[in-house]
Amino acid sequence: MKHAKLHLLILIALLPFIQGCKDYPENPNRPVLPAPITIYPNSMQYYDLNFVSGWLYITSDVESTSRGIIVYRQSDTEFLAYDRIPPNEPDACTDSHGNTTRLVVDFPFVVDRCNNAYYNILNGQIIIAEPDRIPSFPTDGTTIYPLVQYHTQYDGSRLTISN
Repeated sequence: MKHAKLHLLILIALLPFIQGCKDYPENPNRPVLPAPITIYPNSMQYYDLNFVSGWLYITSDVESTSRGIIVYRQSDTEFLAYDRIPPNEPDACTDSHGNTTRLVVDFPFVVDRCNNAYYNILNGQIIIAEPDRIPSFPTDGTTIYPLVQYHTQYDGSRLTISN
C-alpha cells in the first residue's frame, strides 16, 4: 500500500512532463510579431512580474496580428510568453464593437471563454475543452492546438519576447 501511494505520487509529479512530449500539428492561426518586444520586468511599471508566479498582459506598439501577450514569471530567471489569440478558432466570437475575443488568465489557467478551452499557464498545453466544467485532464479532443508561445530571453534586467 505504501509503495502504491509512492508510485501514484511520482506519476502525478511526472504528468506535466509526459504531457509536454505530445506533438501538435503546426498552428495555421499563429500570429507573427513584426519586431521583438523588450520590457524590464523588475521595474515598477511591470510590478506584477516582480515576483515568481506573477503575470500580466502587454501589447506591442507595432501593428501586428497578435492580440496582446500574456507574460508569466516562472522562476527568478525564466519567463513564459503566450499570445492572447485563441489558438484554435481565433475569430469565433466578437463583441458588440466587432472586437474578437482574447484569452484571459484565471490563474493557474489561461481561458478561452468563447471556445470553452482551458490551458496550463506553466506549459501552454490544453487541459480541457468542454463547456461549463472545472478543468480536468485530458482534453476531449475538440481543441487541438496549444497556446501560441513566444521565445523569451532574460538577462537579469531586460526581457525580450520574439517569434
